[in-house]
Amino acid sequence: MNNDELYIKRCIELAQKALGKTYPNPLVGSVIVHNGEIIGEGYHHKAGENHAEINAINSVKDKSLIPESTIYVSLEPCAHYGKTPPCALKIKELGFKKVVIGAMDSHDKVNGKGKKIIQDAGIEAISGILEKECIELNKRFFTYHEKKRPYIILKWAESGDGFLDKDFKPTAISNTLVNQFVHQLRADEHAILVGTQTALTDNPSLTVRNIEGINPVRVLIDFELKVPEDFKIYNHQARTLVLNAIKDTTEDHIQFIKIKKENFLSDLMEVLYKEQIQSIIIEGGRFTLQQFINTGLWDEAIIIKNENLKLENGTKAPEFSHIACKTENYRDNTISFFKSK
Repeated sequence: MNNDELYIKRCIELAQKALGKTYPNPLVGSVIVHNGEIIGEGYHHKAGENHAEINAINSVKDKSLIPESTIYVSLEPCAHYGKTPPCALKIKELGFKKVVIGAMDSHDKVNGKGKKIIQDAGIEAISGILEKECIELNKRFFTYHEKKRPYIILKWAESGDGFLDKDFKPTAISNTLVNQFVHQLRADEHAILVGTQTALTDNPSLTVRNIEGINPVRVLIDFELKVPEDFKIYNHQARTLVLNAIKDTTEDHIQFIKIKKENFLSDLMEVLYKEQIQSIIIEGGRFTLQQFINTGLWDEAIIIKNENLKLENGTKAPEFSHIACKTENYRDNTISFFKSK
C-alpha cells in the first residue's frame, strides 16, 4: 500500500463511524497531511451538519500549513449548495497543494464538478485511489442514485430443516448473539420492510433495542389494511410507511401510500426512491422474500441458520440457490452472507 492508499484507507475508517446516521447523505471521511504527518481529520456525522472536509479543516491547529498540505477525501468533494456551501470551493479558497479523491461521485449534482473546480483553480487533483473500497463504503448511496432504488438486503432465519416457524406460529430460531447482530443491522440500514402476514403473526416493532442506534424507517406492505392500528408497527418509535390499496394520507409519523397490487415491486421501488430511502432490509415473510428473489431484485442476502433446531412443520424458508461469499459462526447459529451478481 502506498501513502495515498494508506490515507484513503484512514478516510474510510473515519467515514464508517457514522454508518446509519448520515441518510440521505453518503458516508465520507477526510484526512489532511503535511510533510507526511496527519494534521487534521474529520468525517460527516449526519445530514445537515458539516461535511467531512470541513470537519477535517476545522481540526487543523495551525491553519498556515494548509497551502503546503494535501487533503484526502473518500468521495469527490461536493460542488453544489445544499444545507452547507460546496466543499470544493472551500478547498479552492484555502489553496491546498493537492487533493486526493477515493471515488468520484456519480450523483448528478456533483459528478466530476467538484474535481473540476479544484483543478480549474490550479490545484493538483487525483482520483480513483482505493476506488473499489470507497464505492463499497457507499454502496447504498451509489445504488440509490444509479439504480433509482434503495440497496436491498434480504434477511431471514431458518431451522436446520428449512422452516421459518413451527406449525405457522412465531418461533424463536436465532440465539441472543445473533439477535444483537440483527439489531446492529437495523441501526446501520435506512429502512426495514415486512408484509401483512409477518406483521399479523409476529406483531414486531422493528426497532433497534439490543444496541445503541437509530430506528430504521418501517415499511409495511398491507394492501387491505388488515394489521390493526394498535399493533407495535404503528407505535410512535419510528417513521412508518404503510403501502396499501385503500388510502393515501399522512397521520403524524404514519404515512399511508396507495399502490396497486399488480407489479407492486416496481411501484414499491418508486415510492422508496421518492421517499429517499437508500437501503432497506426485507424481513419477510416467505411470500414477500420470494418475490424479491424470483425477480432478482436484491443486492445482499443474510441467512441465519440454527442447524440443531428441527421444526418439522410450518412455513418453509424461501427457495434460494445462491452460494455464500462468507459464513460466520455465532455459537450454535451460522450467518451466511450472499451478494447478488
